[in-house]
Amino acid sequence: MRRDAAVVCSLSLVRGRASRREGVGVARTGWWELSDEVWAAVEARAGPVAGARDVADGLTCQTAVVLTTSSGMVFMKGVPANDARGRAAQATEAAVNAAPRDVGPRLLWQVVAGGWDLLGFECVDGRHADLSAGSADLALVADVLRSAQDVRAPEGAGVLSFADRFADVLPGEQLELLRGDTLLHTDTNPHNLLVDGDRAWLVDWAMPATGPAWVDVAYTTVRLMEADCPAPDALEWAAQFPVWAMADPRAVEAFVAGTCRLWERQIGARGARPSNARFTVLGMAT
Repeated sequence: MRRDAAVVCSLSLVRGRASRREGVGVARTGWWELSDEVWAAVEARAGPVAGARDVADGLTCQTAVVLTTSSGMVFMKGVPANDARGRAAQATEAAVNAAPRDVGPRLLWQVVAGGWDLLGFECVDGRHADLSAGSADLALVADVLRSAQDVRAPEGAGVLSFADRFADVLPGEQLELLRGDTLLHTDTNPHNLLVDGDRAWLVDWAMPATGPAWVDVAYTTVRLMEADCPAPDALEWAAQFPVWAMADPRAVEAFVAGTCRLWERQIGARGARPSNARFTVLGMAT
């Protein structure tokens, strides 16, 4: 069972006691609020549900829960069936799941019922990674990122190129520098890095792309800085990865420029300044 202070427990078996909870930027619907039709569909795949813990973290779903079932623990996430964008993300996550098998948890089932599109995964019994300076978790995170660099998108999965994300803010010659064949996660925040014993897992593959193998290292390095890891220490951590050490400086420059421009477009120059300052540090290291 996931032991984490960020997990909201809901162990009562009386329906209706759970209320809608606010996750990180998205309203959540708890297991106890879902319909009988949803319950029946899930139990047909996972077995009778004896308990549930609603999960408050995450941005890519509107229901997330750890279920205790007759067949074991299951992590279930989902979006409303009328959420076209959310369903597309879940379809992509399901399509690529077999690829990062030793990096992320296995998809057990997918079902659409009662107005919800739901995915059921193996439950990782872990906690969010600590990315601060000196944390022992940094070595475990490095290990899982090394494994992820060997992952390729399954044929026919329809995963878009990482370069396409920057089509509106970068010229064509810079876009070409961001193409590659590694299956990227692109959202390596601590909530998606779960530490279980002596290893880390990379979960929630809802934003995959194909691109250069160093991209997830770059994103994670920025996450270290967000966790108050000094920039020189974060860059030293990144330097252990050959794919980062050998990254084309022009490609890193394009990545930084494109990311900063997208942030400014989304939240304005002033709001983007702290994040953009961290991304700019990446360009100084290549």
